[in-house]
Amino acid sequence: MKSPCIALAIALLCTAVACGAPEPGTPDSAAPGGTNYPFTLDNCGVEVTFDAAPERAASLYQASTEILLSLGLADRIVGTSTWFDPVLPALAADNAKVPRLADNDPSLETVLGTEPDLVTSASAHTFTPAVVAERARFAQLGVATYQSPSVCAGATVEGENVSRTAPLGIDTLFQEITDLARIFDVRDRGAQLVDQLRGRLQAATARADSPGEPTVAFWFSGIKTPYMAGCCAAPGLYAREVGARNVFADAREDWPEVGWEAVVAADPDVIVLADLSRKRIDGDALTTKTAFLESNPATSRMRAVQNRRYVVMTGSELDPGIREIDAIEKLATGLAAR
Repeated sequence: MKSPCIALAIALLCTAVACGAPEPGTPDSAAPGGTNYPFTLDNCGVEVTFDAAPERAASLYQASTEILLSLGLADRIVGTSTWFDPVLPALAADNAKVPRLADNDPSLETVLGTEPDLVTSASAHTFTPAVVAERARFAQLGVATYQSPSVCAGATVEGENVSRTAPLGIDTLFQEITDLARIFDVRDRGAQLVDQLRGRLQAATARADSPGEPTVAFWFSGIKTPYMAGCCAAPGLYAREVGARNVFADAREDWPEVGWEAVVAADPDVIVLADLSRKRIDGDALTTKTAFLESNPATSRMRAVQNRRYVVMTGSELDPGIREIDAIEKLATGLAAR
């Protein structure tokens, strides 16, 4: 079914963007309950106008799909792709009804075969010619697109490269939920979901509240030269929310390569270890990480290793998305266990 609802005006991704804010004076601005169509959304520098709620959405990234499923929109999703972990257990039944186009990135032809009227993604690389297609290409084909504001809020985007100019904030997640709820005319569901997540966030941060500023390092992968979280992506957000200090907060990259000498010198109180479902390189698996930390003469002397103060997170929990709250809860619990 082709969309009856898409009229797009595409601008190139800009250095400075205002993600998700409605255009002043659009009809939707006067609608406190349901969405009043048409309305225009400025999404990561691209204006998208919706004349009606989408009926056939292709969601090309796990984090984006899990938000749509959390909004009760499984019946509007005609295909998903780019999965890193099993779906959240609470969403498994609905997710089983949705076709999976690919475990990784699908081709443009595969996506178009679902006859979508909206394509969403939470990754910068999706909307590039080398992966699926640019947003402008979808616009030419009459298909609307939505890019997660976690990609562009306080960041510049060049192709699939994201350079953050400001730390990611939790309100970016709530904005994405609100945007999608408006697009699909389920604003009450969106408000309820945001309220639930805010309540969980408040409880988690209260649980983590303690004197001092505990230190934490986030290890994603890599044994010879590990990838540790820098200041400004999701892990930096988690540390700030629970009152901890990311020992590599001075690094501007999302996941800079850091020498083990620097990790040992930082001697964090807690180490967050990614247990990646993929097993592509040495250091992806949790067991490999812990075995290295506890057998290496230098790392084995760190406080976190001697006390086995590890917090385990999935790859998806270290990515922006609805799992941010799960990750904050895990970190808060790990910090409280002194």
